[in-house]
Amino acid sequence: MKWVIAVMLLGAASASMADPPAKSKTSHPTSLRTDRHKKSRRAIHAAPAPSYQLQPDPERYQEIQKALLDRGYFKGEANGTWGYDSIDALKHFQADQKLLDDGKLSALTLIGLGLGPKHDSSGLSASK
Repeated sequence: MKWVIAVMLLGAASASMADPPAKSKTSHPTSLRTDRHKKSRRAIHAAPAPSYQLQPDPERYQEIQKALLDRGYFKGEANGTWGYDSIDALKHFQADQKLLDDGKLSALTLIGLGLGPKHDSSGLSASK
C-alpha cells in the first residue's frame, strides 16, 4: 500500500513540474520590450571604433627610447630601432612604476614616460 501511495505522489509531482502555471493575459513582458528598445537605440547611436596605431614608426620608437634614456633605463643610442635592449629597459621602467612589466607599449606606460598615447588619425575625415 505504501508503494502505491509513493507512486501516486511521484506522478503528481512530475505532472506539476511538466506543466508550467498559466500566465495571466494582463502581464506584459516589459523587460523584453525594454531590452529590444535598448538594442535598437544602441545600433543607431553606436560610437565610432577607436583609431589606433598598430605599430609605432621609428620616430615614435626614438621618442620612447629617449624618454627611457632620460630616466636612466635605456643604455645606448636612441636610434629608433626597437630591440631587446629597448624591451629590457621598458620592462624595468614598468616594474618600477608598478605597471604590468611585459615590455609592451601600453597607454599607461607611455603616460608614465610623459609621452601619452598617439593615435592614428587616418580614419578621421578632414571636413565636419
